Amino acid sequence: MTSLAALRPELPSPVQHIDDERFGRRGVRLVVKRDDLIHPELVGNKWRKLAPNLRAAAGRPVVTFGGAYSNHLRATAAAGRLLGLPTVGVVRGEELADRPLNPSLARCAADGMRLHFVARSAYRRKTDPGTLAAILRAAGAEDAYVVPEGGSNSLAVRGCEELGEELRGRADVVALACGTGGTLAGLAAGLAPGQRALGVPVLRGGFLDGEIRTLQQRAFGGPRGDWSLDDRFHFGGYARTAPELDAFAEAFEQRHGLPVERLYVAKMLYGLVTLAEEGAFPRGTTLAAVITGAPFAC
Repeated sequence: MTSLAALRPELPSPVQHIDDERFGRRGVRLVVKRDDLIHPELVGNKWRKLAPNLRAAAGRPVVTFGGAYSNHLRATAAAGRLLGLPTVGVVRGEELADRPLNPSLARCAADGMRLHFVARSAYRRKTDPGTLAAILRAAGAEDAYVVPEGGSNSLAVRGCEELGEELRGRADVVALACGTGGTLAGLAAGLAPGQRALGVPVLRGGFLDGEIRTLQQRAFGGPRGDWSLDDRFHFGGYARTAPELDAFAEAFEQRHGLPVERLYVAKMLYGLVTLAEEGAFPRGTTLAAVITGAPFAC
């Protein structure tokens, strides 16, 4: 087992009240769960999902998957550097191998991650055992510990259960942005009866409902907790934003002094403001927004 104590995570992460009239005039109290403060490089839900997998790797090389702007790849690469673990990142898009690395992938490489680019068709089939074995052979990572895209597996889901446990008694509704669904699957399981988890998907497609159910089945043997999704706020899909979203995030930062990560957190906060204005939360509701990431500094 790999010890992570030397990394000194800040757990439990703090909860802060946000005084915002868009919620206040609806009788809703907004707090933020500052998971972005857990660790400066393994930020937010990346810590919660990676930590149990890094322990399970037991010093073996770690191979994982992601797109060209993957927060998960960056966090895994940073963990490898900090813990002295070799890491391999399987990147979606064979065509990217001949292009200059974008800032996100350049950070991965600087942290010692070996990048292996695969065709998008093969990447889509990466959970097929035969395809996975071929990818690992081509990447020279046949003996590595495999962490899935986004870090979402049973270990990660159980790690995120602790997030829900930290918020017991602190809010009526707990909201967060969703990519692969692992954090929401664990969060919902950790909340107390009467609390509800709300996920804001940042990808298009409407596939997360089934993914979360599968993750909970594998982690807990069946469904856990009260959760729902609102998929109206993806702004076109992953890694996509819009001038309206950027303006919203900048205004929120200026108003509250809270750094707002654009690809996940901004979409979740925008969705919560919209829902509050629609009257989705009864007066007297305490709403917790989980800040799962921090802005990427090149």
